[in-house]
Amino acid sequence: MTVQTPVAPAPTAGAETPWRRNAASFCRSPVAVFGLVLLLALTIPALFAPWVAPQNPYDIGALDIFESELPPGSVSESTGLTYWLGTDGQARDILSAILYGMRTSLLVAFTSVSAALAIGALVGLAAAYFGGVLDAVLMRIVDIQLSFPAILVALVMLSVLGQGVDKVILALIVVQWAYFARTARSAAIVERNREYVQAARCLSLGPGRIILRHVLPNCLPPLIVIATIDLAHAIGAEATLSFLGIGVPVTEPSLGMLIANGFEFMFSGQYWISFFPGIALALLILAINLVGDQLRDVLNPRNAS
Repeated sequence: MTVQTPVAPAPTAGAETPWRRNAASFCRSPVAVFGLVLLLALTIPALFAPWVAPQNPYDIGALDIFESELPPGSVSESTGLTYWLGTDGQARDILSAILYGMRTSLLVAFTSVSAALAIGALVGLAAAYFGGVLDAVLMRIVDIQLSFPAILVALVMLSVLGQGVDKVILALIVVQWAYFARTARSAAIVERNREYVQAARCLSLGPGRIILRHVLPNCLPPLIVIATIDLAHAIGAEATLSFLGIGVPVTEPSLGMLIANGFEFMFSGQYWISFFPGIALALLILAINLVGDQLRDVLNPRNAS
């Protein structure tokens, strides 16, 4: 008599995975899908601005000062280029300037949020895992950081450091890392008493390996949500600093700088110089917030089945 060994069924191609489950949950919201489509429609042309923009608005030699402040739909007499959104006071094509400016804003926001996420997550995880005096000291530093308005801290730093993309990134890192540290600590306090952490300690694994390879992956969902929403805050903060004249220098493209350049023309009829960059900034922040709100619901562990 032959004894047959039971064989576990092979996973089918359509088996549900956490990725598919989260994607399906995200797509249930038409508003979130609209936000994602809008975000892609804005970011993809901006990332490839040097190749898709009709003009390099920061190539001074290619600009004709006689074509400054042209209304939307005007056609260049020298090049035949159609200025669909008009030109500004320096004869730059508004559409091209928006694409280049959005590219810089996304670079500043993504870099600063990524660095703040890394620093804040490490600080929060270390505070939660080791506890005691280290936890108390680190969290008091976080409390002090959070007690000051973020824009005020950034203004003071840039007043000391000066203008520049790298200076803006550094200032945004300083004002953002504390949010990630507080979130990471809250999530890690729950995870540090789980069975898998106790098992890792019994195997004599080092604290660094336990924190980075075991605790951190289980703390990522809330951090991803905070990072997504903070991305919109970083774009708005960079635009505010550039509008005030202490962020990105005039020679660098930025949505905030474009709005500031056209502010003086708002009451003289040339509304398009500030209006269209402002609309682009508002749509970019709106799209990120719509995606972040849905991610918050999708990655909420209470909603997991």
